[in-house]
Amino acid sequence: MAELDLSGPLAPVLGAKTAKALETGLGLRTVEDLLRHYPRRYAERGQLSDLASLEVDEHVTVMARISKVDSKSYLDRRTNRRTDRLEVVVTDGQGSLVLTFFKQSWRAKDLREGRVGLFSGKVGVFRSQRQLAHPDYVLLPESTDLESVADESVLSYAGALIPVYPATAAMPSWKIASAVGIVLDQLPVSLDDPLPESTRISHELMDLRTALMAIHRPESRVAVFSAQQRLRWDEAFVLQTVLAQRRLAQMALPATARIPSTGGILDTFDASLPFTLTTGQREIGEQLRTDLAATHPMNRLLQGEVGSGKTLVALRAMLAVVDAGGQAVLLAPTEVLAAQHHRSITAMLGPLAERGMIGGLDTGTRVALLTGSLSTARRRQALLDISVGEAGIVIGTHALLEDRVQFFDLGLVVVDEQHRFGVEQRAALTAKSRDGARPHVLVMTATPIPRTVAMTVFGDLDVSTLSELPQGRAPITTHVVPSLERPDLLARVWSRIREEVAAGRQVYVVAPRIGDDQAGSAEEELDGADLSDDGNQEGAGSRRPPVAVLDLVSELRDGALAGLRLGVLHGRLAADDKDDVMRRFTAGPAASDGVDVLIATTVIEVGVDVPNATVMVIMDADRFGVSQLHQLRGRVGRGGLPGLALLVTESAPGTSGRARLEAVAATVDGFELSRIDLQQRREGDVLGAVQSGRKSSLRMLSVLRDEDLIDEARTEAVAYVQQDPELRDHPALARAVSALLDEEQAEYLEKS
Repeated sequence: MAELDLSGPLAPVLGAKTAKALETGLGLRTVEDLLRHYPRRYAERGQLSDLASLEVDEHVTVMARISKVDSKSYLDRRTNRRTDRLEVVVTDGQGSLVLTFFKQSWRAKDLREGRVGLFSGKVGVFRSQRQLAHPDYVLLPESTDLESVADESVLSYAGALIPVYPATAAMPSWKIASAVGIVLDQLPVSLDDPLPESTRISHELMDLRTALMAIHRPESRVAVFSAQQRLRWDEAFVLQTVLAQRRLAQMALPATARIPSTGGILDTFDASLPFTLTTGQREIGEQLRTDLAATHPMNRLLQGEVGSGKTLVALRAMLAVVDAGGQAVLLAPTEVLAAQHHRSITAMLGPLAERGMIGGLDTGTRVALLTGSLSTARRRQALLDISVGEAGIVIGTHALLEDRVQFFDLGLVVVDEQHRFGVEQRAALTAKSRDGARPHVLVMTATPIPRTVAMTVFGDLDVSTLSELPQGRAPITTHVVPSLERPDLLARVWSRIREEVAAGRQVYVVAPRIGDDQAGSAEEELDGADLSDDGNQEGAGSRRPPVAVLDLVSELRDGALAGLRLGVLHGRLAADDKDDVMRRFTAGPAASDGVDVLIATTVIEVGVDVPNATVMVIMDADRFGVSQLHQLRGRVGRGGLPGLALLVTESAPGTSGRARLEAVAATVDGFELSRIDLQQRREGDVLGAVQSGRKSSLRMLSVLRDEDLIDEARTEAVAYVQQDPELRDHPALARAVSALLDEEQAEYLEKS
């Protein structure tokens, strides 16, 4: 019999039908893919919850028999269409529990009366009855009944610890366990180990074969822990090796050194500032000056709290490049933000942005704006200024990526909100430099990132952090407004807005949806998913639609805010209309056409800066993520006056949505909130979206829990790559790296 090939397909080992089900539902194509499909948890015999003792909000695993299966139809109030709900009643002989599945009536084919299984989930209550909404489950063999669970046949099937795998309808957990068992029985005596022996020994880790056996056929919790620790090391070490190789390759690329001239535009700008730079702004400025003077491309991530002055730091770097004879470009994700950057940078530079114009300084430059909605004449002029070098600073959106946009001498690319741009987009811009030299790159993010996230996601970048706020930035107070429990508090929100406007100040009101029942734009997608209230309601379909901007404007204009000047801003407006409403809101109450209250979607989330705005009201705040809420409230308190954020919600006390809002209200520390956000979201979403846009390769590793491990793996990986960049002496590690860098990811690393 031929030795099992871990890189080979599953069909010869498991049969074509099973292999297809594993690939279609779970993306498992090779033998190693299946072995790396780890149990998400283990059910332990003797420690299973009994149904009579279940408590609400408790995470439980129960062993029970299905006593009743009922498929019901109900009206989905969101779509106004009928849909289905599957209710399965299970019993352990003492108590009963309802398992509820929305729009999944097909599960009735497996969940039949009389079947015995393990059911796991969080206990909720619906109509005074305890339930598990969309629980995970493992069905035991057809012949099993509750009275025989102690029989040897069942014990041999499950063992002391029962692995519960991420599963699909076609491949439930017990079928995956069976497939894994077939593979384990054929494992070679020794496996090629991607972890070098010296690293494994120094950190007292299992060899790979022992770890795989222990994770899938555990004899004890101790064995599971040891196996998990070893497999976390695999993920951290291989990923850090990839990043170390990428960093080394970037260091070998050519770039033009940008050394600013003394007495140039940067010195003139610094002398004109009406305030003193913070210590952090000065220190990071020096870091950037050093990076820009190198003959290999800078690749730096600049992060910081909301309002910490990242744009000013980036502008000073851009001016340094202009002083050195090059051009700098700022790539923004939306036209609203690009226009805001153009207005604020032009205003900060003053005559320095008007070279060749009346009143402009000859030592200055020009600032060009390029977006997709510019008129033909303005677009033609901008393209000309960019191509001949008249515009030293260029600000724009995806329009900058078009082939017709040619730079005279592109020296620095600043990417604002990196996570909103794909790899191809960033690559298209950095390829516009001349003579084969790569431009320097500065990536900015307004979402603070925990150290290990930055190390794992941006491991190829140097990370700079602005941790202090500029002088004059006022504190922001945040309160949760439970509108169902206390309708009087919602009424107080509107009266508070009127008080602020009467005092000469301005207000934002944010809603999660545009309205008019039209297909939403990308801005309407919430941070993550539509976050429901822990299964304590009748599925997502029973929740009312999110508050819409257009509905809210109509309601407030004729009601609570009648007489105030309301502005509307959302992604479906034409660019000129967006620019006009932002101009009028920025102009403030003194202007004849000024806007007092701006009712908007999250297009104002990042970068919009109106110093006179003091209050931020967020409707249906529980439908936003932690980081998004933190960014939104950062739009107020920017002009020296205290800021107030009001998070309006219908979520009940004790639900995850309410807990999320209370966490935001409890602290203004963005780094602490980013940790909470990461804990509440799937790490694969966070890492996958930034790393490559694909499913995360991290199955076992937690970037928050495993901080020390990631740090150690990074140190080891860097040392190996420095000694052996192509890993010729470590073929198993090289194969693991190649497996991680599939064709699409390899293209990403090459271009980004």
